[in-house]
Amino acid sequence: MEKYEHEYKAEQIQVLEGLEAVRKRPGMYIGSVSIRGLHHLVYEIVDNCVDEALAGYCTHIHITIEPGNIICVEDDGRGIPVDIHPKTKISAAETVYTVLHAGGKFGGDSGYKVSGGLHGVGASVVNALSTWTEVTIQRDGGIFYMKFEKGKTVQPLKRIGNSNKTGTKVRFLADDTIFETLEYDYETLEDRFREMAFLTKGLKISIEDLREDPKKQAEFCFEGGLVSFVEFLNKNKEKLHKEPIYIEKDGEVPVEIAFQYTTAYSENIYTFVNNINTIEGGTHLEGFKRALTKTFNDYARSHNLIKEKDANLQGEDIREGITAVVSVKVKEPQFEGQTKTKLGNSNVTGIVQSMVNEALGNFLEENPTVAKAILEKCISASRAR
Repeated sequence: MEKYEHEYKAEQIQVLEGLEAVRKRPGMYIGSVSIRGLHHLVYEIVDNCVDEALAGYCTHIHITIEPGNIICVEDDGRGIPVDIHPKTKISAAETVYTVLHAGGKFGGDSGYKVSGGLHGVGASVVNALSTWTEVTIQRDGGIFYMKFEKGKTVQPLKRIGNSNKTGTKVRFLADDTIFETLEYDYETLEDRFREMAFLTKGLKISIEDLREDPKKQAEFCFEGGLVSFVEFLNKNKEKLHKEPIYIEKDGEVPVEIAFQYTTAYSENIYTFVNNINTIEGGTHLEGFKRALTKTFNDYARSHNLIKEKDANLQGEDIREGITAVVSVKVKEPQFEGQTKTKLGNSNVTGIVQSMVNEALGNFLEENPTVAKAILEKCISASRAR
């Protein structure tokens, strides 16, 4: 056998240390290096703040786009822990930003019941893909500061002052050698933060864009949560019933759903898991759809709105004109696909389904006029088809 030109031995196997892997293959961690991936950096940091809010510790998140496309995210949560981490021998805060799978979201007693940032890659990935990142933490009576460049620590965590407040402030400049563009789109970010505020009732999220004069800004806080969300989505439509129908259930998998029918023909169902928009749906959507079909058919049969000889209404007839938001909180979500857009946990289907069956069944019995209005639309949709 002739000798190969390139030897293939152990030393040819590259071991990418820590965050180098992220810089080598950014798409694996944030989906792409286009403007979508760029925005993903902001969401990763904001998601961490929202997790603090879900755990009950944070009431206000403020996002600023500074001139030069620098992002600053500030929250009034507990502040990232600053004590030394037993395993890494550096501060917990520095660990979160420099070690790939470090985070308080892997179970155990961290105060996080559920969280969107489950991979433990959020902060460290943002750090790896930024030209520089600086983090200021207020907690334990002090103000602490640390700085990184391309994921490497250039200023380890150091106490720089005193403070009786708590919270975390992160500023970063995305790396222009990695991203196709650093130009954030204000409208895209504003929409996403509005959505986040709807999903976490009572949380205040504000955003300002200082890149040009006059600056753009918005502030969101919705005490009505998902009901406010549905009202917002339907604000220019003619509704079949005045108030959105709202059902929620706490438990192993907390479920919250609001929906309202309009005279439109399309169906708009938005689904979320731990505040992550599951654009491809998944088991929670499946459960909701099945329950709608069953409950409306059962009601229509028992109230003689469908004759005995007629076939059942189909799911698509029942969903015509619906605007719905389905939000579930799952402790260990299994997302299909790296971009976390389809929920795979099979137990969620049954949980959502039985909850909606019961709650919606009761609602229809108690509100016959609403039930009739919706079913008339469904039946005419079925005839048209």
